[in-house]
Amino acid sequence: MSAQATTPEMQVHIEAARRRRARMAEAQRLNKMVRVLVTPEGAQLHLKLATAAERAGAFAIDVAIQWAIVGGTLLGLSFAVSSMGFQNWNIAFAFWLVFYFFVRNFYYIFFEIGRKAATPGKRALGLRVASRDGGRLTANAVLARNFTREIEVGLPIQFLLMGGDQLSAWMALFGLLWSGVFLFFPVFNKDKLRVGDLIAGTWVIKAPKAQLMGDIAQVSADAPRNAMFAFTPAQADAYGIHELHVLEDVLRQSTADIKRQVAERIRTKIGWTVQTGETDLAFLEAYYAALRRSLEQRMLMGDRKTDKFDVRR
Repeated sequence: MSAQATTPEMQVHIEAARRRRARMAEAQRLNKMVRVLVTPEGAQLHLKLATAAERAGAFAIDVAIQWAIVGGTLLGLSFAVSSMGFQNWNIAFAFWLVFYFFVRNFYYIFFEIGRKAATPGKRALGLRVASRDGGRLTANAVLARNFTREIEVGLPIQFLLMGGDQLSAWMALFGLLWSGVFLFFPVFNKDKLRVGDLIAGTWVIKAPKAQLMGDIAQVSADAPRNAMFAFTPAQADAYGIHELHVLEDVLRQSTADIKRQVAERIRTKIGWTVQTGETDLAFLEAYYAALRRSLEQRMLMGDRKTDKFDVRR
């Protein structure tokens, strides 16, 4: 019995089962950071939240950039003042303090209120700020989440730098512990939110650079493929917006077996006969383009087809 259990074939099965369990465990771990967001337009998005380590890394990069800016400005100002023989350093230093104040408080606001909704540190790690209700990121939300940063980060630093008698030391310790709750708040909630995120209704998500959307939107550009996949209006109108998003997810991140199953279902639904040389991926890409064009044309006419069960005309 023991000899049979150690045969090469059994060892292969055991190793395959172990790898399968490892893949399932990793997929489960990653899925804990995925949230489903429905936009006001009805589009269902699967967003991956940034981890606490990623957020900390982005913040460290931004702090380094800020200090490089203010440090370089101080050195340049010092050189300019010395070259001009200006004696009143207090005025020059006051101007620098004003500049430092604006950099410290409006650096994050300036970048996050823009179109990319991300600071250089977040962009370096593929992160961006998004509204948790699926709507547009507003200026009020950006201001709210960033003005609380002074409580989360500024206060702990000030308490650490406090000195004096024993009473001041105890006050500094109490203040450090109190502000530390804000500082480490993202570690102790499943969405990795700062207090500022809770107030502003935002979260930080992974926004990797994906080029597949352009490829999907521009499929069937060559003449042979256009000729092979000539869908009728009825075939292209068989599904709605919901199925379009599902098909997009299939094209983006599914396995070849899932693509094959989805392609077979669509072919059966629209009555499509497999052409010579046709592949499942090419069929799905071509049908995605046809379905998208059909839905866009309907939207231009004010006709929104939600899903395949929506038969309104």
